[in-house]
Amino acid sequence: MPEIRNYTLNFGPQHPAAHGVLRLVLEMDGEVVERADPHIGLLHRGTEKLAESKPYNQTIGYMDRLDYVSMMCNEHGYVMAIEKLLGVEVPERAQYIRVMFDEITRILNHLMWLGAHGLDIGAMSMFLYCFREREDLMDCYEAVSGARLHATYYRPGGVARDLPDQMPKYEANRFRSAAQVKKQNEARDGSMLDFIEDFANRFPRCVDEYETLLTDNRIWKQRTVGIGVVTPERALQLGFTGPMLRGSNTEWDLRKNEPYEVYDRIDFDIPIGMNGDSYDRYLVRIEEMRQSNRIIKQCIDWLRVNKGPVITEDHKVAPPRRSEMKGDMEALIHHFKLFTEGFSLPAGESYAAVEHPKGEFGCYLVSDGANKPYRLKVRAAGFPHLAALDEMARGHMLSDVVALIGTQDIVFGEIDR
Repeated sequence: MPEIRNYTLNFGPQHPAAHGVLRLVLEMDGEVVERADPHIGLLHRGTEKLAESKPYNQTIGYMDRLDYVSMMCNEHGYVMAIEKLLGVEVPERAQYIRVMFDEITRILNHLMWLGAHGLDIGAMSMFLYCFREREDLMDCYEAVSGARLHATYYRPGGVARDLPDQMPKYEANRFRSAAQVKKQNEARDGSMLDFIEDFANRFPRCVDEYETLLTDNRIWKQRTVGIGVVTPERALQLGFTGPMLRGSNTEWDLRKNEPYEVYDRIDFDIPIGMNGDSYDRYLVRIEEMRQSNRIIKQCIDWLRVNKGPVITEDHKVAPPRRSEMKGDMEALIHHFKLFTEGFSLPAGESYAAVEHPKGEFGCYLVSDGANKPYRLKVRAAGFPHLAALDEMARGHMLSDVVALIGTQDIVFGEIDR
């Protein structure tokens, strides 16, 4: 009988399933994991320290680069912390736009998670299916902000600009015939709200396709059922939030428990799992995409009939309109001072948290009265989940570690900061 050998194994950072920059030191008894030690620091950019040397409004762009697949949700937590200290009122239309884009971001995040998680554990087709829908939502990001990823769209007091009246269209070229382009542009003839509504009507059928591929697939279930079980009590002790906590049969969602913006006026359900394993967390995120779609539809209905400002009229916080700035000296001075010095917050501290696609994303802001933070601390949603990887992996096989990293939906930008 061959003897079982003990190994100390480096899983990553070069491993394709280690999400780029995770170095996981595994102590193995044959093929069984005895200990998993996550090493972070290979992506550290000092975001919190950089914020101390920049005016408040120049740090919004850094938030996008934390969890770089949930960009606007990161911005939301940061601008809410500023608004709490400033005491600034956000116009109602801007609140609905924020909620709509939070949910668009949640779908974007879950599509990325589903495609990558599937690819990690052998479901190759999922990646292509998920990116098909991501493309439409990325076009929405680009239409409002000019950027497909790092939007910098949320601002203290509202959002940068109102929703555009038309969507960019495809043009015929040597790769696309006129007939193909006509079909691709069918949903782009109206306003941006028309385009998002068309997407929201199509999307449930797309989720059905994902479920057809995976939910009852016996190989998928063999790789996820009973893997990484976390009890409800242990999930709370470990500081889990978001789908990781809800997958462990605990109904906690900041959108319901501590509502912000207009979530208290919107009808949606919180999905929870029963067994706390990787399969339940998959089911929770799938259902979250359906619920996000419901929220988006309600926001579209409200935004169609309610016009109004999308950012505060206080020009100490928000820049004047470009037309005003070019014709009025006072507006020009406001514009100049805002983009060179920024604005000062009263001395004090605030904490604001949002229900980010990965869990609770919070910003703790300390102000000493200057135009830049004395201290910024980001409560990264994924950090406590990664800390629990050792406990979740013990006793599982090496191949299950890949499934566990996938089920935690780890993105290193926010964990390493």
